[in-house]
Amino acid sequence: MDAPVRLVVTDDLRRSRLTVFFRLLLALPHFFWIVLWTIVVVPAAIICWFAALATGRPPTGLHRFLSAYIRYGAHLAAYLSLAANPYPGFTGEPGYPIDVELPEAAPQPRWKTALRLVLALPALLLAAVVGSGSIGGGGGGRGSGADESWGGFLFSGGGLLVVCAFLGWFATLALGRMPSGLRDLAAYGVGYSAQTSAYLLLVTDRYPSSDPDAAGPRWSLPPHAIGVEVDDDGRRSRLTVFFRLLLALPHFVWLTLWSVAAVLAALVNGIYTLVRGRSAAPLHRFLAAYVRYSAHVTAFATLVGNRFPGFTGAPGYAVDISIGAAERQSRWVTLFRTILVIPAFLVSGGLSAALAVVAFLGWFAALATGRMPEGLRRLGAIAVRYLAQTSAYWLIVTDDYPYASPALRAADEPIEPAAELHGEAAA
Repeated sequence: MDAPVRLVVTDDLRRSRLTVFFRLLLALPHFFWIVLWTIVVVPAAIICWFAALATGRPPTGLHRFLSAYIRYGAHLAAYLSLAANPYPGFTGEPGYPIDVELPEAAPQPRWKTALRLVLALPALLLAAVVGSGSIGGGGGGRGSGADESWGGFLFSGGGLLVVCAFLGWFATLALGRMPSGLRDLAAYGVGYSAQTSAYLLLVTDRYPSSDPDAAGPRWSLPPHAIGVEVDDDGRRSRLTVFFRLLLALPHFVWLTLWSVAAVLAALVNGIYTLVRGRSAAPLHRFLAAYVRYSAHVTAFATLVGNRFPGFTGAPGYAVDISIGAAERQSRWVTLFRTILVIPAFLVSGGLSAALAVVAFLGWFAALATGRMPEGLRRLGAIAVRYLAQTSAYWLIVTDDYPYASPALRAADEPIEPAAELHGEAAA
């Protein structure tokens, strides 16, 4: 099997306000260039496919050409999403602050080559919501326009990248820096899309992994009052997976009722915090239990967790949320909480879309294999963590702002070994 496509991040977060303000205008030459390059890539990919079927490996020259195209696409996606600052070159040469390392040409199984487009469909679906769409060639283009071409990844999909670029634009104009969490989340999207592109264009037969730690740097995750703890071995009961939404119905009803009470409790807690500078202890416990319970239900419904959760939000679920004790909170932050939380809601929307895809793909994978794919499970747990942080911030459980990093744990914590991923289960 080929070596994985690895994401390399050397960006220092500093941004030029002037180039950020005019970013889309400055990128116009690249828009034209990538469309022209894509027109050439389409027949090159078809020729590469036939050659790999005949010989068992892609031709070296075409492999290099397609690799340069993928790198160039990653550079441009990083530039547009503000994950990187320097103006990218037009040739796809290595060395950009957000870069991808691609393997050399190697033999590939003919059956994987023959079915490559079908096998790539799960990864393409996930790339459409976490990355920049169908990078470097996706889905058999229906036309020659930018939106419909194989390489139209800069013009389609990319929910999380769009959110990161939108929020990062305002943040960098104000600070002269890209927030590290947004940069990391955007870089992860670029990296996963590059993996998908490389797989689809026969640059590698290593299936894309949605596990952020599988083919990228150690992402930062600063201390936060709200954390996630995962104690799940990935095994799933096919019977409970098949009826998962039906089984979750009682939780959906109970969560809706509890949500009404939680909003009312948060209003009271907000008034108390404005007066005393900290949450009332009983309200903090009530809202903390609600945040945990909501995370448990989300994890169960999306197959990130397997065991049927309880109805009280008590700690101990397989995908659990750790919440610190009530601490002092800023009255100014409390007063403007509903406004300050809007960026976090936007990121939550993007991660919720990714979580829906995780559940959809995981449902089929778990029915087929009896396991939740490791990459999907970890990505889902990351989304659950951020959603819990957003809820806790909005409900005045904590002053800590949600941190949009694709990290499941802090960089100094050990990574649990991931199972070897094959086929669509690696998505």
